[in-house]
Amino acid sequence: MRLHLLLAVTALLGGCKVSPAGKVESGTVNFIKHHITVGNKKLKNPFESNSDNLATGKEAFGHYCVACHGIDGQNTGVPFAEKMSPPLPLLTSSGVQSYTDGQLKWIIDNGIAPSGMPASKGTLSEDEIWTIVVYLRHLPPAGSVGEPEMYSH
Repeated sequence: MRLHLLLAVTALLGGCKVSPAGKVESGTVNFIKHHITVGNKKLKNPFESNSDNLATGKEAFGHYCVACHGIDGQNTGVPFAEKMSPPLPLLTSSGVQSYTDGQLKWIIDNGIAPSGMPASKGTLSEDEIWTIVVYLRHLPPAGSVGEPEMYSH
C-alpha cells in the first residue's frame, strides 16, 4: 500500500514539475519521506557521540559523502547541488536533522529514489554508517572547511 501511494505521488509530482519545488511539493515530499518511506524511526545508534566516533564518522563521510554534500554537509563547493531535482538538502537543515538516528541510517542504507541519494547497504559497513550519523549531528559551519578538493581546480 505504501509503495503504491509513494509511486502515485511521485508520478504526480514528477509530471507537475516545471519549476523549482514549491511549498506544496516540498511539503508533500517531506511528509512522504518522514511518515511513509523512511524506516528505522525507533532504532538507536549504538555509537556514542564522542571524539573517537566523531573522527571516524568524519573520515567515512570524507570518503563517501563529500562529492555530493561537500565537506561541511552543506553543499559548499559542489557545483551541481542546486541543479539537482530535487536540490540536495543541507544536512544541517531542520528537515534532515529532524530525522532520528535510525532514520538517517535507513536513508544511508537504502538511499532515496529518485533524489539521487544512492543506497550504501553493502558498500558501507554498519559501523561506518552509524559513525557517519554521529558526524551528521556535529557538522561544521557552512563554508568553514572549504570545498571538496575534486572541485577546487
